[in-house]
Amino acid sequence: MTLPRASGVLLHITSLPGPYGSGDLGPGAYHFVDWLISARQSLWQILPLGGIGPGNSPYMSSSAFAGNVLLIDLAELQHHGWLTAADLVAPSDFHDARVQFGAVVPWRMARLERAAGAFAQSPQASDQADHAAFCEIQASWLDDYALFMALDEVQGHKRWGDWPRPLAQRDPAALQQIAETHAARIAFWKFCQWCFFRQWRRLRTYANDRGIQIVGDAPIFIAHQSAEVWARQELFELDADGHATVVAGVPPDFFSATGQRWGNPLYRWSAHAAEGYGWWTERVRRIFELVDVVRIDHFRGFAGYWEIPASEATAVHGRWMPGPGAPLFNAIHAALGPLPIIAEDLGIITPDVEALRSTLGFPGMRILQFAFGQGQTEDNLNTYLPHNYEANTVAYTGTHDNNTTLGWWAEISAAMRQHVCDYLGVDEHDIHWSLIRAASASVANTVIHPMQDVLGLDGTHRMNRPGMAGENWEWRFSWSQVVPLHAERLAHFGTMYRREPVRK
Repeated sequence: MTLPRASGVLLHITSLPGPYGSGDLGPGAYHFVDWLISARQSLWQILPLGGIGPGNSPYMSSSAFAGNVLLIDLAELQHHGWLTAADLVAPSDFHDARVQFGAVVPWRMARLERAAGAFAQSPQASDQADHAAFCEIQASWLDDYALFMALDEVQGHKRWGDWPRPLAQRDPAALQQIAETHAARIAFWKFCQWCFFRQWRRLRTYANDRGIQIVGDAPIFIAHQSAEVWARQELFELDADGHATVVAGVPPDFFSATGQRWGNPLYRWSAHAAEGYGWWTERVRRIFELVDVVRIDHFRGFAGYWEIPASEATAVHGRWMPGPGAPLFNAIHAALGPLPIIAEDLGIITPDVEALRSTLGFPGMRILQFAFGQGQTEDNLNTYLPHNYEANTVAYTGTHDNNTTLGWWAEISAAMRQHVCDYLGVDEHDIHWSLIRAASASVANTVIHPMQDVLGLDGTHRMNRPGMAGENWEWRFSWSQVVPLHAERLAHFGTMYRREPVRK
């Protein structure tokens, strides 16, 4: 499906301002929607909405279907009477510029536990009925998720393959005993998901009603320590004990000399094909219940993926394996119809990946920073240069995996900076705005600007460093950093380059 000509901003929910240590679904999110409207933007791109995993990554969630309970607006729970004002006195050492996960996670979880306890005693019939209806409608994934999360706690967060075998292999009698013994904890996780989904629906409706569409993110792989891998072990490359035999990643590339060993279990694609790709179809259906457009991460893995033996410490010693290709997406299309999907076609892209994306009609991604790599000053055929874009393309200055534009600018050579200025016909002044303008002026139907580049922030504000542990996913901004010029310039580019939104 071809996307209309539009522009937007990339900002994850956790990066929003707010009083409780991390951005969430509270007033800061609504204020950001209002700011996007003032900047005449149409799109808000976020990172995956699932719970965080190792390294606090939103790409390693404990469920492919559940929402991140850390995003729940605690003030809204107080409004219901499930928390008190004293509960919401945040520690003084919470940081406005970083998410300090080590402090924020236990503090927020403690509040959710208090709210769940108060809800269980709540006489409000409408809330109880809405919660019950949610649990019934979402039971196909919610029951396994809540049971898995309770078991994960009971087992001390060990890998589920190391749980007692009756639990790891889902013996019905053993699971029934757990469900009875830990009913309160299972109810807690269901309560959290109910809160997340109703708050998210309200925020999305607010955005949609004002002409803002949400661009979501679907990681191709899911975490081994997740409800779905535990519940559907036959769909993944696991041994008899539930341990991964091979894992996902990418070979050495621009980001890392040893590649990236992500560690996710790989799909047993033959099993998915045998069931008509039903699990994947349901996953995509659920994602589109939350967002309007979906960016599929690591799209090249559907054409061919890098298989790493689980025993390997790095991604160097792996091999390319064929992905499911078009039959997967044909099955999804047959069940759900045409869908607005963006293919993240970055990294090592071979002709088969380009052919698959072209066949499916998905727009690919073009990153301006990649247009000016070392040794490419004379390469006018570089597909990331704006004069080589196609209309069915999504252009970015950079993504969450890139440095900010100012950070990137500080790292490249003087000769490369001169080349960039020559190509764009600008000087070094406000180079971040020059790149935003170049993307906006391009033929690409869709352009999305990282919020760090809109604000002109340096490399200390980077969101993620692929292949490097520590201090990733922590960046936040504050409204004191935002001045009228930021919205005015984005609005001006929208008007000048025909990306103005159509408001209801």
